[in-house]
Amino acid sequence: MSDRVSVTIDGGVADVRLNRPDKLNALDQAMFDALVETSGALADEPSLRAVVLSGEGRAFCAGLDFSGFQRMAADEPTDDSFAGSLGSRPEGAITHHAQQAVYGWTDLPVPVIAAVRGAALGGGLQLALGADIRILAPDAQMSVLEIRWGLIPDMTGTRRLVELVGLDVAKELLFTGRMVDAAEAVRLGLATRLADDPHAEAMALAHEIAARSPHAIRAAKRLLRAAAGRSEAEGFAAEREEIGALVGSPNQVEAVQAYFERREPHFADPD
Repeated sequence: MSDRVSVTIDGGVADVRLNRPDKLNALDQAMFDALVETSGALADEPSLRAVVLSGEGRAFCAGLDFSGFQRMAADEPTDDSFAGSLGSRPEGAITHHAQQAVYGWTDLPVPVIAAVRGAALGGGLQLALGADIRILAPDAQMSVLEIRWGLIPDMTGTRRLVELVGLDVAKELLFTGRMVDAAEAVRLGLATRLADDPHAEAMALAHEIAARSPHAIRAAKRLLRAAAGRSEAEGFAAEREEIGALVGSPNQVEAVQAYFERREPHFADPD
């Protein structure tokens, strides 16, 4: 794994931290590569139950490495940290490299919880939006900052913004790039809730999730992710398919038996 991202797994919970605190965890080429590599490796881990995604130091992620913009303002060529971050789109993939740095977390089969303190700006905001749940410290600040640089969100952010806050609010945030504090982020739907220690809260929630049947948790995430793109009939059919696979399965039976026997359940890993 790259030194840009650290990973510790305990009890099925992966504690994933962006590890560039001296640069406010800004996104350079190495960070993009590490995010894609890490999410891909975790996707292949059958014992994984939940993920907490955070940033070391005083910020979650301040967005693209600012040095690329400084060189652009001076009419100097940018290097791989800036221009090369988009990357190519592999045949058959729905994302290019920068999009996959975010979508890899959305696409994980288990819940991902972003613990955000300080700045989550531009690409950093998009990374937080790629999680299923966002817990913010009171000092957190969010912005769709790309408009400041004459750009647009290009790391799956336009879709996620509309899903979370609605079309009109998404337009206002994108067109202005204004800063949103933590309390407003919760009101708008950019964040789930506030906590004085978002990492501790996120880890506690992740371990609570990890104690549930992994087959049921993964089925729930599949259904909820696909809900927006399905008709009612398709959504109901998907529910029937998922519940049919769960009822009577070993982990479902174990959940019932553990409840009535007043003990902790012991679940098998998904295949």
